[in-house]
Amino acid sequence: MEHRIKENTLMTKQNIFYHHIVPYLGEMKLDEITPKDIIHWQDQVMKDNNYKQTYLKAIHNQLSALFNYAVRFYGLKSNPARLAGNMGIEEVDETKFWTKEEYLTFSRAMMNKEESYHAFEILYWCGIRLGELLALTAEDFDFEKKTLRINKSYQRIKGKDVITTPKTRKSNRVLTLPDFLAEEMQDYISRLPYLKVDDRIFTITKSGLHHEIDRGCRETGVKRIRVHDLRHSHVSMLIEMGFSAVDIANRVGHESVKVTYRYAHMFPNKDLMITKKLNISRNGEKDEQKEPGSKWET
Repeated sequence: MEHRIKENTLMTKQNIFYHHIVPYLGEMKLDEITPKDIIHWQDQVMKDNNYKQTYLKAIHNQLSALFNYAVRFYGLKSNPARLAGNMGIEEVDETKFWTKEEYLTFSRAMMNKEESYHAFEILYWCGIRLGELLALTAEDFDFEKKTLRINKSYQRIKGKDVITTPKTRKSNRVLTLPDFLAEEMQDYISRLPYLKVDDRIFTITKSGLHHEIDRGCRETGVKRIRVHDLRHSHVSMLIEMGFSAVDIANRVGHESVKVTYRYAHMFPNKDLMITKKLNISRNGEKDEQKEPGSKWET
């Protein structure tokens, strides 16, 4: 897979394989491993490690992918990992986010450090990924059109700065900036005299941003969230403003179905509105005027 996936993704797969699969199953022949062996392996992995459910599922998925490859190309009769069933679950943690009021309170504590302040402004008001933020250059901003181009991502791999393509095809996008943010960024960039158009604007590290969140939360009393949760906060704000899952997906670079499933609990319940519209569709506008107690009352 090394020529088909990004280096950081390959490293994740290698880490799972050599730390969580080979130590347990590495001496067994692939076609002799049974579903019972898989269940025993799952028990051992869960016993030996205090991993989150989502990471346990990721480990299992890597092993299952290995067997699927053997089934598809090497004549293995069946995938014992699929027959044994998964361990872990896809999502376990409740999505955390800041309300607009919480973010504004937090942001005031960031104003004494300009790079941190503007980094958080972009993360909250645009909902971009951290890697996308850290890859931004001056030429990504068009201040006449008030747009921001997302076409790359930053990774720190083996002690080196690496610029890659964005996470997915839909991650390549152009965002329209709110007026105040365009003005803030134009002013900030204009005061970076040694910045070239292709230099990264934000050189703060991921750990540096985590440290700044810790500092801001201590100073303001706002609840602690992760850097990535600023993306969730942006999505939450757009949902509250009434935008659809498709609108939100286009802005943040998600597949729409992913946004729908991940944030479904945050969307308002439209069941009553659906019922009213079904009544109108079947019987016309007059049903809107039905007296309470009518059989068509919703």
